[in-house]
This record gives sequence, structure tokens and C-alpha cells, in this order.
Amino acid sequence: MLSRILIANRGEIALRIIRACHELGIEAVAVYSEADKDAPYLQLADEAICIGPADCAESYLNIASIISAAEVADVDAIHPGYGFLAENVNFAQICRDCGITFIGPPVEAMRLLGDKVEARKLAQKVSVPVVPGSDGAIEDESEALTLANKMGYPLIIKAAAGGGGRGMRVVHNDISLRSAFNAARAEAEAAFGDGSVYLEKFIVEPRHVEVQVMADSDGNALHFYERDCSIQRRHQKMIEESPCPVLDKHTREELCEAALRIIKEAGYVSAATVEFLLDEHKEYYFIEANTRIQVEHPVTEMVTGHDLIKWQLKIASGHTIKSSQRNIKLAGVAIECRINAEDPENNFAPCPGTITRYIPPGGPGVRVDTHVHQGWTVSTSYDSMIAKLIVHQRTRAEAITTMRRALQEFVIEPIKTTIPACLDILSHNLFVKNKVDTGFVERNF
Repeated sequence: MLSRILIANRGEIALRIIRACHELGIEAVAVYSEADKDAPYLQLADEAICIGPADCAESYLNIASIISAAEVADVDAIHPGYGFLAENVNFAQICRDCGITFIGPPVEAMRLLGDKVEARKLAQKVSVPVVPGSDGAIEDESEALTLANKMGYPLIIKAAAGGGGRGMRVVHNDISLRSAFNAARAEAEAAFGDGSVYLEKFIVEPRHVEVQVMADSDGNALHFYERDCSIQRRHQKMIEESPCPVLDKHTREELCEAALRIIKEAGYVSAATVEFLLDEHKEYYFIEANTRIQVEHPVTEMVTGHDLIKWQLKIASGHTIKSSQRNIKLAGVAIECRINAEDPENNFAPCPGTITRYIPPGGPGVRVDTHVHQGWTVSTSYDSMIAKLIVHQRTRAEAITTMRRALQEFVIEPIKTTIPACLDILSHNLFVKNKVDTGFVERNF
């Protein structure tokens, strides 16, 4: 077992990893920016090291500072969490070169699956359906227009590297393609340092379904079933649930096995999420793989009873997967709401400030993952997500009822949050009837 790791992240995921480390007898070293110096979770770490000012580029994205902290702290490994450097191939390679275990996939697998164009080719190689699209990156606007007229609209322009909706544009005709193509490339270049984009057929009103997988260095892999992430705003997830409520047993098994084929072919190790679009006929199409632990991993933990961070730590320690797939079982329904410091009535504008009143919900089946507290100041320097509210119940109807109650109990003042928006969505009759897709929020709110 690893004895001491550094957590190259902040906030709730840093706290989550600290707790998992301590339960496995591993020492946890936290890093922090000057803006986070008073974060209470730092006191739970075995050591805390300042890595720079509030600006991400000078702290949490500063590879030299993080590697220096790892060397000073004499750690065995680095856990990147999600976001920041979690999918940065250069960072993973530097960890390897420095003899520090990167708690994630091998560099080769990360590079392969991190490039969406190459990932599509891999999926096709192992007979997993992909959304019809370009064979590779599109070099210029003229090439994009020629291909678009062959494929037919609507289409979606997507960044070859990265995710989170950046470098992504839906286009319906030549005019919108011309205006969106260079904008998508510029946004991808700014976000990921790679302006490559490709085209895909835009599937109208799909569901976004992803499969959680875990693989070891001996080629063993398991899936932990799927999550439905269709409730999104501008390609950013708001509410997730597991299992996907429209999948029958046969389609679920097919989907999960398809995810495993991709992961095994890539020579993957650690946690990954394989993402698909599901059309109205329940036909599924691979779209990308995320080479890290996901924000929404708690919903999977709740329905399977497995701690995914501990799985990552054990695999990074060299443990092989001993469980068989039949030992990974689904129980009940879990729903997660992301609580962001944003004002839903003002186009979800960021709402930083000091929290003067904080009352989290509780009760049976309720879990809150957060690092904030009364007196905490939400900074403009970082992502606006401040908490994740997760509920677990026997049925979807019961989970919805519990989530509504928990959201109504949750008090975070005086800043604005997405709690009212989540309540509105969970109270909408189409959500209750399970008639949703990735355009549900824009269409109904």
C-alpha cells in the first residue's frame, strides 16, 4: 500500500481524498493557494504546503510548484482529483519521470483517450458504435463546410482535446457553421492548448449516459454501472442519477460491456468514465472517455456500496482486482445535485461572497460532499461549485421526494446558489415522468 500521497487539488475533492487515505492508513499531504490558506480541511491533512497565490496558473495549475511540494513532502504518489491537472498528459509524464506514482491512467492511455478523434477510432476498432462524424480533426472552415454538406445538418463542432462544453458549438446551417468554427477553435486553444476540432452529427434530444469503470495494471476491469447526466446547462451537468431510468437490463449489459471493451483496448488503469449518447430508440453511441474520477462519482458509490477513491488508491498501490463483475450490484436509486454559487435568476452569473449562514440537510439517505462552512468566502478564482447533495432511496420516486426535501432544508446565505433551480427541475412534471434529454433545461427554463 502507498504510505504517503500528495493531493494536487482543492475543495471538496481534496477533503474526499484525505478521508479515503486515512481510512486506508495512508498519510495525506494537501497543497493550497494563498486564497485557501484558512480552509479547515487543511487541518485534517498530515501536512499542508502552500504552492502559490490565488491565481490557478500560479498554484493549482503550476506543475513545477506541485512537483516541488511532492519532493519536499517525500510522497509516493500524487492524486490529481478532477479538473486542474487531472487530465494533463504532460503532468502525468513529469510524475513518471520524477519517480512519483500518478494516481490515474498510464500516460499512453491518457493520451489516447484524451484525444476524442483517436478515442473514436479506438471505439470503432472494438465494434462500439460512434456518432457519425469526421474521420479526424478538421483543418479549416472550407473543409468543414464541404463535410457538413455531405453529412447534413444539424451538426456539432467539438474540441478534440478536453471537455466540459468548451470548444463545442451546435450548428444548423452553413451560416452558423462559418461563425462558430473559428470561435470553437479559439476557445479550445485557450482552454486546452489545442485548437483541433472535429464534426459530429448532432443527435436531437438524446440522453447523456456514462459508465463508471475501474481497471488494474494486470488487464482486469470492472464496470460499476451507469449514470444518467442528461440534466445539463450549456453542456455543464447539473443533476445526475444512477441507474439510468430508461435502460432495460439487456441494453444496460450491452452498454457496460462496450465501455469495458474500450478501456481494455486502451490499456487503461484506474478510474475512468466512458460516455455515450442514447437516442430515442435506445441506440447508444460512444462520444468520449474521461480519464479521471468524475465530479458525480458519489451517485455510483451510493447505488453500488463501493468507495471509488479507495479503489483508485488500492490499484495505484499495485493491488489487482479480485472481485468478479457479479459482485458489483445495483441497489436503489441515487440522485446528485451540484450546488453552485451562481444566480439562476441572472443567467447563472457567478455569485462569490462570504457565507454567513450555512445549514446542511440531513436525514436517512442524505449525503453532502462539501468543504464550505459558515464564514467561508467563495472566491472568484475557482469553479463555482461549492457542494454536492446526494440522496439514495429504494425507488426513483422516493429519491426525488427526498432530494426535494433536502434542497428545501439546505441553507446557504446570503450568496445566491443553484438550489432553487435544482428544486424547479425536480418539481417539473416531465422530470418526474422521466421525459428528459440534454436540452431539457434550455427548453423548459
